[in-house]
Amino acid sequence: MKKFFKKFKKINTEKIEFENLIWSWIGSFLGIIAIAFIHFSFLNDTDLSLVIGSFGASAVLIYGAIHSPLAQPRNLVGGHILSAIIGVSSFKLFGDYLWLCSALAVASSILVMQLTLTLHPPGGATALIAVIGSEQIHNLGFLYVLIPVTTGALIMLLIALLINNIPKKRYYPNSKNKDT
Repeated sequence: MKKFFKKFKKINTEKIEFENLIWSWIGSFLGIIAIAFIHFSFLNDTDLSLVIGSFGASAVLIYGAIHSPLAQPRNLVGGHILSAIIGVSSFKLFGDYLWLCSALAVASSILVMQLTLTLHPPGGATALIAVIGSEQIHNLGFLYVLIPVTTGALIMLLIALLINNIPKKRYYPNSKNKDT
């Protein structure tokens, strides 16, 4: 098992230490449960879904790979918002051709995130969800950008800022280096 972890350490941006693993777990648990709690407690009479699949991937980055450039606040929030706008726009323009607007939404999201320095891989999923999501998602139109996308990303960011800075060996965002 030690040999496995040694090999994994070589390619991982985060230290494989018990404390780091526990804080990653706590952060991701609190981030997702906060979104789910708000959804089920305050929005249960609506069709607005704060729990979209791309937030699971964001949790991996902002709680488990906190030093990755793709996990930084600008990338998290900007990547999701821009991708949501592109996904909704793509569906509104080409919704009769899901095969076309799916590809346009993801490819255009990647391009715009690259151009704006907000590349966040889960953003591609956020754009795709706007296209292939349920009728409830489609009925939201551009409200999808605000709820669930912006709201969820900001909730997760707030928890990341709190949890990732509790231990002395962790810091987030990356520019907030405790060693300097």
